This record gives sequence, C-alpha cells and structure tokens, in this order.
Amino acid sequence: MERNHSLIVGGTRGIGRALVRTLAKENHVLSVIGRRPPAETDRHIPDVHYWVVDLLDQESLADALADVIKQNGKLNHLVFLQRYRGEGDDWVGEIETTLTATKYVIERLVDEFDGSDEDSIVIVSSIASHFVAEEQALSYHVAKAGLNQMIRYYAVVLGSRGIRVNGVSPCTILKEESREFYLQNERLYNLYKTITPLGRMGTSEEIAQVIAFLCSPKASFITGQNIVVDGGLSLQWQESLARKLTSLKG
Repeated sequence: MERNHSLIVGGTRGIGRALVRTLAKENHVLSVIGRRPPAETDRHIPDVHYWVVDLLDQESLADALADVIKQNGKLNHLVFLQRYRGEGDDWVGEIETTLTATKYVIERLVDEFDGSDEDSIVIVSSIASHFVAEEQALSYHVAKAGLNQMIRYYAVVLGSRGIRVNGVSPCTILKEESREFYLQNERLYNLYKTITPLGRMGTSEEIAQVIAFLCSPKASFITGQNIVVDGGLSLQWQESLARKLTSLKG
C-alpha cells in the first residue's frame, strides 16, 4: 500500500510538532520545514525529514521545496502552521510569513500533488481572524483574516484538480512549550477553565487530530471550511461572560 507524503510548514514547535507525531503514527512519510531545527527527541522519528528554512528567503525556500519532492516524491497533503517570530517591522514580517509564503508554496507545489483522492491542503488560522485579541498586533489579525479568504479562494480554484483546502482556527491552547507556564499560573489556568464551556484548555494534540481528520478520506467531501476549535469559547455572548466572571446580575 502506497504511503501518504505530507509536507508540514512550521512543524518543529507547538501544534506543528504535535501534528508530525500524529501523522507519523498514521504511517505518513513526512517532510517538515521549520525556521528552527527540531528538538532532539523529534530527530529520530522514522520517515520524518527536516529542512531548516527562512520562509522570507524565497531562493532558499524554492531549493528546499524542490529537494522535498526529489527526496520524498509527490505530495498528498500540505499543511501550514507558520507564524512570524522575527524582529523589526511586524507588519511586513507577518504579512510576508503568513500570507506571501503560503501563496508562494501552494503555487509552487500545486503541480506536485499526486492526483489521488486524498490530496488536501490545511491552513491553520486563528480565532483572531474574527475577534480582536488585544495582546496581538494588528498585523496578526489582518494576516489571519487573509488566510481565511485564501482558504476559500483556493478551495474553489483547486477543486477541479481534486485538491481540498480547509482551515483550522484554534483558541489559546496548551502546547508542549507553554504547558508549564499555564500550569504554574494557577489563576490564569483556572480562568481559561472557567470561561470555556468544556471546562478546560485544549491541547496541541487535539488540534493536530482535527488537522489529521481534514487530511484523511473521512473528510473527502469537505472543502473551503474553517473549523473553529475552542471548546465552545467563542459561542458565548460577551456580556453574559462578563456577568459570569464578575458575579453581576442584570
């Protein structure tokens, strides 16, 4: 049986790291592009191959993409999880990293999918594409909103090729790198538990499972959708939530 080849952009930290482990267990051949090298514990997972690339360096990125296809063959799945972490002008950096790099990679690789019924692209956005998160810059909000329209656009344009395009929008979640911070800040951790209808924070692994679903035959007729994964947090009316937190009635 032929194995799926999945390329994960932004796969060495957080949700991307969890996705690598999830898809590796499902017997995918994995190509992973990251700004930083993987953790030592991730370097020896069978059939996972890493490329350290600055997405803003198109020449290096083009070389890496060509090498990915040469080494591991045609694609079945392409997943984007990158975000801007650099210094300098955050507007330019965020737009280039989040939008321009995603467009570049998709259009560079669109002819490199294998033509099977499983071909798919998944783009990880954020609930900040719909709501204002004051701790994040304007550039972050605009870039994530742009991703949502990109998902819909490519779902239509690439549908005739049999390539499904979907998105996932998580809220704040427990990542391997941030778990200790939240667990040690009991008041903040309990706040998230209080305001989330499911009564807890989500994890990287849970977001990875949703992405894996969208890459699977179980999602074979789903395209152009953006799944919000937030434990029901965004379903609540802000005034009701404020009353709940302050014990005010009215």
